[in-house]
Amino acid sequence: MLIQRATTIDGQVVDVRVGALIDEVADTLTARPGEDVFDAAGGTVLPGLHDHHVHLHATAAAEHSIRVGPPRVRDRAGLAATLADAEAGDDGWIRAVGYHDSVAGPLDRDVLDAVLPAVPLRVQHRSGVLWILNSAGLARVGLADHPDGRLRSTESWSDALTRRETNLTDLSDRLSSYGVTGISDATPDLDIVDIVRLEELHRHGDFHQHVHCLAPGKRILHDDDLDLDRLAGFIAQRHRDGGPVAVHCVTAAQLLVTIAALRDAGTRPGDRIEHAAVVPPDCLADLADLAVTVVTQPNFVAERGDQYLDEIPTADHDQLWRVASLLRAGVPVALSTDMPFGDGDPWAAMRAAVHRTTPSGRTLGGHECISARTALTLFQGRPDEPTRPRTVAPGEPADLCLLNVPPVTALAELAATMVAATIVDGKIAYTAR
Repeated sequence: MLIQRATTIDGQVVDVRVGALIDEVADTLTARPGEDVFDAAGGTVLPGLHDHHVHLHATAAAEHSIRVGPPRVRDRAGLAATLADAEAGDDGWIRAVGYHDSVAGPLDRDVLDAVLPAVPLRVQHRSGVLWILNSAGLARVGLADHPDGRLRSTESWSDALTRRETNLTDLSDRLSSYGVTGISDATPDLDIVDIVRLEELHRHGDFHQHVHCLAPGKRILHDDDLDLDRLAGFIAQRHRDGGPVAVHCVTAAQLLVTIAALRDAGTRPGDRIEHAAVVPPDCLADLADLAVTVVTQPNFVAERGDQYLDEIPTADHDQLWRVASLLRAGVPVALSTDMPFGDGDPWAAMRAAVHRTTPSGRTLGGHECISARTALTLFQGRPDEPTRPRTVAPGEPADLCLLNVPPVTALAELAATMVAATIVDGKIAYTAR
């Protein structure tokens, strides 16, 4: 394919010839016989976006789940009404997602039994790490005597569930419309069969995006079970096996233990900290010293910022979803959306990183704002090197995002509606035409 009259982010108008890789970039190239030609008409050409932390199957499953968190559900009466109206799926379960304790407090089996006693029900906390089951659901997974029905996502109880076959085609098309050409799946319990299947879906064209999996190196931490020696042992073993680690840290306690564990076990290229939702000031120098990559989601400021402002002590607001201070400290940073727990539109995440505006229009952590150019670059890293951005140059992967506006407009708007075409492996995966 030959792309003509495209403008690089630096303002140079070029033609770009692509095959499996980018073959040529020049001021003018002549179309070859039989070569497809795409006229960019002066629009911007970018390396395709890479979302560095998502959960593919959870996103597809969420499309068929009941949403029981803010802003759709805000109180106990709304929760009860929503669950009472829900219909069980083909597997006999009602699956609800997005719950937050602000709706009706911490859930347990007794609360759910009072709302829906007869049908197996499982409700996922919006953090993604906790499920709450009613008694009928606990009986279904062989845990009828469980004291409260609060189960961690990665525990073995889920083995008793029949995994719903999720069709990823619609999700892939949606990602293509955003200009996304690759994703990193952060699901911790993917096995080799799951990983190979995702690779095969891409190879056969059923899932356009390149897929990089963090499993088996992903580890989720819980504040009530922080074991420094166990985490350091996991990191050391993973390094001996030749792979990096990715540690889920959403609280200050989790981050402090992870920093200590990385100091004990040592680091290697590719080690990551996922989320870093809370970073105390003293941790900035530690993270820089360890040279561990932080993959974070400032989109949560735009999605949940009002709750943070109302529920978290004012003194801690500066520690939430840092970006600029991490970069200033020399910490390697990449951005992601954490879809489906966050909105999957990377352009919205970029806008959040630039403006730090909550849903009500307030500002949260204004000193953490970054430039539009920086926000865009942090979505253009390589799968295994998130902080090394790809470029539009010969020899680079032929994974491109073409916009219908020039660079100045693109950086001012940062909107998915600008995407004119998405090219993966030298082939068009999406066109707005």
